[in-house]
Amino acid sequence: QGQLVESGGGLVQAGASLRLSCAASGRTLCTYAVGWFRQAPGKEREFVASITRNGGNAYYADSVKGRFTISRNNARNTAYLQMNSLKPEDTAVYFCACLVSGGIMVDPRYYNSWGQGTQVTVSS
Repeated sequence: QGQLVESGGGLVQAGASLRLSCAASGRTLCTYAVGWFRQAPGKEREFVASITRNGGNAYYADSVKGRFTISRNNARNTAYLQMNSLKPEDTAVYFCACLVSGGIMVDPRYYNSWGQGTQVTVSS
């Protein structure tokens, strides 16, 4: 199966907004949940948000709850991460991936089809 392709990252000031996209290239979007993760230099990859297949349920890390919103458009084979009120500590490479059947939603080991990531840098 094809990979996912992230886009929409950039350099912004604290308090700004960005919208990341996760497009399915040559395939349909994830059969099950789609997850967003991020990884800062020298740190482990951490869960940010996920959304179920039909978009009915979304889950967030405490650090982004109330500021980030995950969504998906299955007809367009694309998922999104709207990021508002960005903080310098949100600086990282952001990845999207597909949850495997029965996988633990917050654990990156249960995801596949990882994209190459998109850099988000928030200056203070």
